[in-house]
Amino acid sequence: MAETESPREAMEFDVVVVGAGPSGLAAAIRLRQLAPEATVCVVEKGSEVGAHILSGAVVEPRALDELIPDWREQGAPLTTPVTEDRFLFLTAGRAFRLPTPPQMHNAGNHVASLGNVCRWLAGRAEALGVEIYPGFAAAEPLEEDGRIVGVATGDVGITREGERGPGYQPGMELRAAYTILAEGCRGSLTKRLTERFGLRAGIDPQTYALGVKELWEIPPERHRPGLVEHSVGWPLDGATYGGSWLYHWGENLVSCGFVVGLDYRNPWLSPFEEMQRFKTHPAMRRHFEGGRRIGYGARALSEGGLQSIPRLTFPGGCLVGDTAGFLNVPKIKGTHTAMKSGMLAAEAVAEALAAGRPAEPAGYLPRLRASWLWQELQAVRNIRPAFARFGLYGGIVYAALDTYLLRGRAPWTFHHAHRDNETLQPADQAPPIAYPKPDGTLTFDRLSSVFISNTNHEENQPAHLKLRDPGRAITVNWARYRSPEIRYCPAAVYEIVGAEEGAPRLQINAQNCVHCKTCDIKDPTQNIDWVTPEGGGGPNYPGGM
Repeated sequence: MAETESPREAMEFDVVVVGAGPSGLAAAIRLRQLAPEATVCVVEKGSEVGAHILSGAVVEPRALDELIPDWREQGAPLTTPVTEDRFLFLTAGRAFRLPTPPQMHNAGNHVASLGNVCRWLAGRAEALGVEIYPGFAAAEPLEEDGRIVGVATGDVGITREGERGPGYQPGMELRAAYTILAEGCRGSLTKRLTERFGLRAGIDPQTYALGVKELWEIPPERHRPGLVEHSVGWPLDGATYGGSWLYHWGENLVSCGFVVGLDYRNPWLSPFEEMQRFKTHPAMRRHFEGGRRIGYGARALSEGGLQSIPRLTFPGGCLVGDTAGFLNVPKIKGTHTAMKSGMLAAEAVAEALAAGRPAEPAGYLPRLRASWLWQELQAVRNIRPAFARFGLYGGIVYAALDTYLLRGRAPWTFHHAHRDNETLQPADQAPPIAYPKPDGTLTFDRLSSVFISNTNHEENQPAHLKLRDPGRAITVNWARYRSPEIRYCPAAVYEIVGAEEGAPRLQINAQNCVHCKTCDIKDPTQNIDWVTPEGGGGPNYPGGM
């Protein structure tokens, strides 16, 4: 625990949950269902529940059926059932419809705003007595005698210079017997505790992707509620993993996203620009004609699957949801698996509370291994690494073999051979990519995109994007890779200035950050460290996102 001159107020709970996403809220609800007397607190860095929740999202209601069986009667915002699945292979000018893989069949699923689903889940949690504190960022773990005993929220009112400003308020300690980390992909506390307790020892490295998303409102005559369309191929080359989603749902809304695996090699590649280029394809453009873009966001995804799931418990707590890596990549879904992991963790924590509060909730992993969640990830474990091994075309062939012939029961397991930050080629060995200029109607620039994400940070605060060695930004990133951070960041946070004068330097526009965490993942020497800004900062995604 960091020292502070001002004593921090403390609140005591049985369980503190960090993150009000699907996994954290499911854990909180399940805890109160099993242990109504337990005191449970959820702390959320977004300005409100759902403010930082970004997803497609097609929701498989399997876990929700188990958690709240009467969710339909209670008015859960899952109101657009999937009516049609399409899977396309794109070339530069044509689209070929392929058979939809079994994992991507969506009968019984719903297109929804995941942010609104979380807002609804928060209401159910509060009705059960869970205390939820949005706008408070869990900034550090509290440790005593080798055990995590809660978290501290960040101080407010620290100036850029690190001094206390006129509005300074010290953070608060939220102390608990158990802390459940449900931070989402590349959680900052998870990152620290993974290193502290060696949670990745002997585990495959995690591999990630960046999803860039837009929300459009289109004319009613073009709207097909419940249409779900995915694609692979153009504009990416055959060596780069990625693809798209496009969902028609709600009141004339289209959710469109493009995903690029962060193990890509070409430092000139820009996931944001690939998304813009993707929309210009004849098969995609028709979805947006006459419409207007009303939302934008970006988020990293944990794609490593079963091989990359770390040790899930530590003294005083456990990991759930995407911070642990439960996304089912071939299914392109993670809400149901995140919720199920939170529910299973809650069962283990409730058992531990009743059994004298041992150091770790040891029942979590056995429950996982016996669940449909583990079986689901076990069956698809080889598909994502197959694309890394064999490229796009070989990956498609292997995925078909694994799915239809082996049925997920291959006697082998492919492994992830490297971390995503280790894959970039030097800039002078990679072909530059010429991206077209945005037209402001179908395609856009980063700054106008960030504007409609409603991103805001208190400007007079320390930058939450920190360089371990500022010199490396030029001696390594610029000299060897021509600063890939200015291209992989989807929010124009990073900028090289002074290059024309022969004195390049990196400028960090932290106020633009949409909290995607890509820089923390992809920086070649892991020189960029993403830490939590003041609570409430960052994007504020509307209900449709």
